[in-house]
Amino acid sequence: MADDLPPRARVVIIGGGIIGCSVAYHLCKSGWSDIVLLERKQLTCGTTWHAAGLITTLRETENATRLAKYSQELYSKLEQETGQATGFRQIGSIQIASSNALLHEMRHGCAMAESFGVASREITAQEVQERWPLADVGDIQAGFLFPDDGRANPTDTAMALAKGARMGGAQILENTRVIDVLTAHGRVTGVQTERGNIHADYVVNCAGMWARELGLLAGVDVPLQAAEHYYLITESMAGMHPDLPILRDPGNAAYFREETGKLMLGLFEPEAAPWGLDGIPEHFCFDDLPPDWDRMTPYLEHAMKRIPSMADAGIQLFFNGPESFTPDHNYLMGEAPSLKNFFVAAGFNSLGILSAGGAGMVMAHWIINGHPPMDVFDADIRRTHKFQNNQKYLADRTVEALGIGYQHHWPFRQWDTARGVKMTPLHDRVAAAGACFGESAGWERPNWYAPAGVAPRYEYSFDRQNWFDYSAQEHQAVRHKVGIFEQTSFSKFLVQGNDAERVLNWICSNNVSVGVGKAVYTQFLNERGTIEADLTVTRLAEDRYWVITAPFTHTHVLHWINEHIPAGAHCFVADVTGAYSMLNIQGPDSRALLRTLTDTDLSDKQFPFGTFQDLDIGYQRVQALRITYMGELGWELYIPTEFTLPVYDAIVEAGADFDLKHCGYHALNSLRIEKAYREWGHDIGTDDTPLEAGLEFTCNYSKPGGFLGMDALLRQKENGPPTRRMVQFLLQDPEPLLHHNEPILMNGETVGLTTSAIYGHTLGGAVAMGYLSHAQGITSDLIAGSQFEIAVAGRRYPATASLTPLYDPTRSRIYNGAT
Repeated sequence: MADDLPPRARVVIIGGGIIGCSVAYHLCKSGWSDIVLLERKQLTCGTTWHAAGLITTLRETENATRLAKYSQELYSKLEQETGQATGFRQIGSIQIASSNALLHEMRHGCAMAESFGVASREITAQEVQERWPLADVGDIQAGFLFPDDGRANPTDTAMALAKGARMGGAQILENTRVIDVLTAHGRVTGVQTERGNIHADYVVNCAGMWARELGLLAGVDVPLQAAEHYYLITESMAGMHPDLPILRDPGNAAYFREETGKLMLGLFEPEAAPWGLDGIPEHFCFDDLPPDWDRMTPYLEHAMKRIPSMADAGIQLFFNGPESFTPDHNYLMGEAPSLKNFFVAAGFNSLGILSAGGAGMVMAHWIINGHPPMDVFDADIRRTHKFQNNQKYLADRTVEALGIGYQHHWPFRQWDTARGVKMTPLHDRVAAAGACFGESAGWERPNWYAPAGVAPRYEYSFDRQNWFDYSAQEHQAVRHKVGIFEQTSFSKFLVQGNDAERVLNWICSNNVSVGVGKAVYTQFLNERGTIEADLTVTRLAEDRYWVITAPFTHTHVLHWINEHIPAGAHCFVADVTGAYSMLNIQGPDSRALLRTLTDTDLSDKQFPFGTFQDLDIGYQRVQALRITYMGELGWELYIPTEFTLPVYDAIVEAGADFDLKHCGYHALNSLRIEKAYREWGHDIGTDDTPLEAGLEFTCNYSKPGGFLGMDALLRQKENGPPTRRMVQFLLQDPEPLLHHNEPILMNGETVGLTTSAIYGHTLGGAVAMGYLSHAQGITSDLIAGSQFEIAVAGRRYPATASLTPLYDPTRSRIYNGAT
């Protein structure tokens, strides 16, 4: 490898593990050759070298599965391309379901994965035994065979990627530690190493468990934390051979595979041990950590019951090597929101070998084209929040994060660790009302309310969970009377300045050149015409707007607005989220309730839908927006923080005469899906255009100057009806439940997946949103003339499909409500 430090490069990649090597490889394959990869010690010396090398393609989401499949296909041909062996062998894998819950989960996951090409089939316990003779199958309900899965040698695979990168012109420098990141005017300009500076157009942080420390040098938050990670290798065992499939046993938080005639047992224990809290030692290179036998022995003994003969085998190695984990167990990829052209690819949660091929492909596309090739928001670093880089938060969350992939993927599952980061002024009030809290973007939010005498605690299941009936009551209160939602967590941005209208009217698909006090529902689109955000924009004054968005999109939306303010424009964005609480009063009796509290005329004529006015409640003045996400008459009340408690108390006291009910986010979700309201991140995102999502009504093609993404939409319109379209579904059988990612069948053929789903208590069955694909276009005639089914854990159920909302399609309840 060349030793000379170049003065500049187009791209500098920091980190010589498999991720950094893959990014370099894919940039070169895309035609960029002026690439320099810097490694502090030696290639693969951090965590790559000790990885288990499992290539198992079933993941939790469609795009994560596609990335895993890409890695699998790449590794199978990399040796032929580079001459460097990868050790990839397609031996298959088996995942064990040792309980009814795991059986349901695996049937659901396999049905999802089948729709995008992952081969799998359910096998009996006896068939598991035939393929793994050493396994005890007495408790196994079923196994799931993935014949295309395999294993690779991590170091060899990384070296093959590195060789491919060098063949494409990349320069790889070992023993070259980066000690600073160079920046100017909000943009990365290069790196400082112990050997000198390299100026660069792009810098990519692929530093693995050092990525957080490196990010801090650049002023970029990269929230990840190293933790102890274990596997055990026995002495040679009879019956072990290299063609044995990988055996995954989530019920015991373990996996098994052959290792040169021996047995490897890997653990993903439910309570992990963070490591390196005081920093990773500078000398760390191909190092391991002393194993904690006392802590790990109970997990080992439990897992070894799956292979009873392990008890008689000697132990050759009990290995403890650190891996890095993120707070939500998703990758960290993409351009940092706080530093232009500084990219991150780290935090792969012990899935680095599996993910590296796909991650390198995505990152290269992102760097070259300015956007990823698919919607990867769940891995986008712009989903993260500054508080998540807090050291104590990371340490506490990592205890749970390491093992989460081997735990039940329950619907509505909540994190148990690192909770209570953000609490609204009403936290204690709604807790006293019975709130069971979930967490979003650090906010503690009421998901449902337990009645008196019932503990507000989840009891997880794939069937109706313990809160089902309570949430149904909340849902029906909003449909028939009135409910109160505590939604302070929503992000609130003040966009102001003489050019605020011009800036927002370009970013927004809808026309925000409206009168003061008017609210506009709109999308933010990118130049490809796909959806970057879904939100409301309210005009407060000639030079001032309010942008309201979901809390998990906070960083992304703030960055998107700032990124699209032209140089020299008189436009500024302030985050005022913490300055206001928000109470949402919804239901046919909402007007009558609020009339007892204010002198403001709330009639349709004086306070029409989609308008914003000041409102006096008691001694306090609040700002009221007449809008709904539940499909009913209602108002969102934005309350200065210092006024929150007396306003809430007044509403609750007056609400007693109207049977006012506290309502949580599960009820909000069932109400909005019945009304076919979309949610960004589930139903819509950067893979979807407004035409496909049924949101073209938010696109004002005639406004002066147009809008970002308009040209792409006009080109799509020229092609006729979209070949992919969002549709609403209702199961005809009232018993089954839907959650999301269930296959949708049209006339017996799989044509899509559900994107969000829940039980519709008014419609009387499980209701879902989902996209259909049809080469001749999706039309109302096609929907009316077709038969639809949705598959739930391998069983098909007939469904009604509609392009218009199944609940209140005329919107009469929104505009009229109760008099």
